[in-house]
Amino acid sequence: MSDTPDAVKAARSEKRGAGRPSSGGRAHPLARFLVRRILLAVLMAWGITLVTFVLTNLVPGDPVAANLGQRALGDPAIVAQWRAEHGLDKPLWQQYALHLQGVLQGDLGTSQQSHRPVSQDLAEFVPATLELAGAAILVSLVLGVAFGVVAALRRDRLADHTLRLLSLIGISVPTFWLALIAFYVFFYRLQLTPGSGRVDAALGSAPAVTGLQTVDALLAGRWDIFSSAVGHLITPALVLALYTIGLLTRFTRSAVLEVLGQDYVRAARAKGLPGRVILFRYVLRSALVPIITVAGLAFGSLLSGTVLVEAIFAWPGIGQYAYKSATTLDLPAVMGVGLVVGVVYLVINLIVDILYGVIDPRVRLQ
Repeated sequence: MSDTPDAVKAARSEKRGAGRPSSGGRAHPLARFLVRRILLAVLMAWGITLVTFVLTNLVPGDPVAANLGQRALGDPAIVAQWRAEHGLDKPLWQQYALHLQGVLQGDLGTSQQSHRPVSQDLAEFVPATLELAGAAILVSLVLGVAFGVVAALRRDRLADHTLRLLSLIGISVPTFWLALIAFYVFFYRLQLTPGSGRVDAALGSAPAVTGLQTVDALLAGRWDIFSSAVGHLITPALVLALYTIGLLTRFTRSAVLEVLGQDYVRAARAKGLPGRVILFRYVLRSALVPIITVAGLAFGSLLSGTVLVEAIFAWPGIGQYAYKSATTLDLPAVMGVGLVVGVVYLVINLIVDILYGVIDPRVRLQ
């Protein structure tokens, strides 16, 4: 009797599977890759709490004198009471244990300046910086990658030389100087952009949902607040983005030029594939790994380096909060800012690692 079709299919499947190692129920390589990265991120988060605590307590200066003043500092009873209230009378290891316990419970302590929970202060100031840095990195990605691709495709031509010169200027110009010039020219002289702050004071603010003025205005249907928020956002975001645009332009050009010289790109051209298909399917996908790396690091640096830009444009973000906390030796606030910035870096690196595994299968198999 001849074999049935089902039996033939089963035999073929068994033959194809012969000689292959059994997975034994092991997880998918991408899942194992993500688990390793998440565990490493948790370990590094603990390291961030330790480093921020140690470095903050090594800062020269007396927080008691910075907060109480000279008159109260002369009364030992007041000084002892203040140190006891803020836990400064305990050994450092006990202070760190209490700090770590509070972090795990979501309690970052109380600010010695605002007399509010540090977590509440950060929830107010962090979204403003995220909005500014997010707009800057979005502009940087669009313009930097586009300029880099054009410079690579027009290698050693006028467009290439012009874009390389502009990128060098963007990297070399100090951000704080550019912010001062932009504020003076576009606001004071030409009156093309709004002044300081995140939105016009006469309009008020949209109901807080995310803390991002543009998003909250859209959710509330307040187009007047949205347009005002975008107008206030444009100038500081472009000032912050100029350095990153120059950086991404140079890295994208280098990465695209390296991929253009590969054999599989030449083979695709020999097959007669359209230039657009070659660019997006072969060249850009292979060049994305270094571009993503630079973009992730750039976003972290934007988030932690907005102090001067926020000061010039009176942007109520984490940069201003960190500066005021450092000048008054507000230790809980300084440690809270350090923890937030460190966690943001961890999250960005985790996202970059995940994108590595999605784009390049070799990364998750190693």
